[in-house]
Amino acid sequence: MNDLAPYIPIGMIVALAIGFGAVNLILGRLIGPRKDNPSKSLAYESGMTPVGEANVRIPVKFYMVAVLFVLFDIETVFILAWAVVYRGIDLEAVIPAVEFSALQFTRFAFVEMLVFILILLVGYIYVWRKGGLRWS
Repeated sequence: MNDLAPYIPIGMIVALAIGFGAVNLILGRLIGPRKDNPSKSLAYESGMTPVGEANVRIPVKFYMVAVLFVLFDIETVFILAWAVVYRGIDLEAVIPAVEFSALQFTRFAFVEMLVFILILLVGYIYVWRKGGLRWS
């Protein structure tokens, strides 16, 4: 039981958050006003009256662009986080038992990032050659 003692405050916060959300939802249902009318049931599209079917097939190109954007955007975030850590590296804080020098570690980290960027570049060229970036 002593091993789980540090997690008790986290469990209490999670239980409190779930309880708070549940109580607010239940009270809103019980106390809140209900005035149903047809305009509340309509889909809101920029204040315009919806026209046509709601289930329209969207071309795969939209999904491909979205997935590629998210993929390269997340990789950019990784690179920025790496750069911040790489610039202000305190080797003893990162690795408690340091078996190599700070210069060796920075060289290793730099080479690893070059490999990472090379993999991203190969993926980018592959998508480009396959026409994933062509909008026609």
